[in-house]
Amino acid sequence: MTGQIAPCLWFDNQAEEAARFYTSIFKNSSIESTSYYTKEGFDIHGQKEGTVLTVAFRINGQLFTALNGGPVFQFNESVSFQVFCDTQNEIDFYWEKLTEGGQESQCGWLKDKFGVSWQIVPSILPKLITDPARAERVTKAFMQMTKFDIEKLEKA
Repeated sequence: MTGQIAPCLWFDNQAEEAARFYTSIFKNSSIESTSYYTKEGFDIHGQKEGTVLTVAFRINGQLFTALNGGPVFQFNESVSFQVFCDTQNEIDFYWEKLTEGGQESQCGWLKDKFGVSWQIVPSILPKLITDPARAERVTKAFMQMTKFDIEKLEKA
């Protein structure tokens, strides 16, 4: 595991719920392990012994750690996870699942019910926005979108 990069997501107390939520949405996903707070360090962490500390889980093979660290830090849009989709059905699926209890934003961005930011992106978008002949039209089209529409982007 040396050299592998794994995002660690800091939750107030929803680490286990979040890990179950994410692994229920994405294929090839699983919960790997769970650790618990012990009485050691209580004066620092203030968590009851036996409370979930971390949940290691995989989404499409990518390792993540969910940490119950209390309400000190909140998620914001400065970090997001991109989900590249080949079809409109995939975009619609991830958009529906991840916005459940969350909120939609612009240009394929959303926040899930835990406040984690996601970008649901057509796989073709990087090619379209780097094509000098189409970049301006494609950008104008997607700037008007909340959830991406592949057909409209291809027509732009």
